[in-house]
Amino acid sequence: MKIAFVASAVKEAQQAVHRLKQKYGDVTPEEADAIVVLGGDGLMLQTLHSNGIRNQPIYGMNFGSVGFLMNEYSEDDLIGRLQNAETNVIHPLRSLVQASDGSEKLCMAINEVALFRQSYQAAKLRVSVDGKVRLQEMICDGILLATPAGSTAYNLSVHGPIIPLNSPLLALTPISPFRPRRWRGAILKNEAKVVIEVLEAEKRPVSVGTEMEEIKSAVKVEIAEDQNISIRLMFDPGHALDERILSEQFSY
Repeated sequence: MKIAFVASAVKEAQQAVHRLKQKYGDVTPEEADAIVVLGGDGLMLQTLHSNGIRNQPIYGMNFGSVGFLMNEYSEDDLIGRLQNAETNVIHPLRSLVQASDGSEKLCMAINEVALFRQSYQAAKLRVSVDGKVRLQEMICDGILLATPAGSTAYNLSVHGPIIPLNSPLLALTPISPFRPRRWRGAILKNEAKVVIEVLEAEKRPVSVGTEMEEIKSAVKVEIAEDQNISIRLMFDPGHALDERILSEQFSY
């Protein structure tokens, strides 16, 4: 099995990847049968963005402060671990962001696409799903659309629902809503097309963020799951992402 290694800049991770390359060899990501990431969830997300669309399986070993997407670190029998690993498939979100200067930016998100107020004033948003306006006006700090994989990340911290990994669903979750005060979000089919318009954009500027980038002064965002991209994450048996997400629902 040909392996491409990616490691964080942390001294311990750099020392470990040097040993692993000597033991198992190293090829470019384009040549690899699997990509092994040494770091935390941040580095894993970066690797998924840069290499996941090639459809190569990616296996992480934790060398960071957060390791929800990672396996335990071990240098022993790495080939066997890769061969026996369980694979979870993730479909990312694709968003088209229109900015106030007329420019457009296409973004991909593994976890969520989030809109945030950009100033001291609350954002004012209009939300449509599949061409129908569902919220004519929402005053809030922001709103996000999360994948099942991202439902335990920022979505959970703003009291959004945890979604089982293989569910054909997305979570639409408000961030500190003021009006309508009692709206707590919605669970949508993964086929839904969500459009969020920024009202009073000059007075109440809004930015759009994914794990990798931020676009300032957005006026409109169109978001949908991209079924044409399948990102494959590998986990040791019994520790797959779907099991971790299920366990998270029973944590307290």
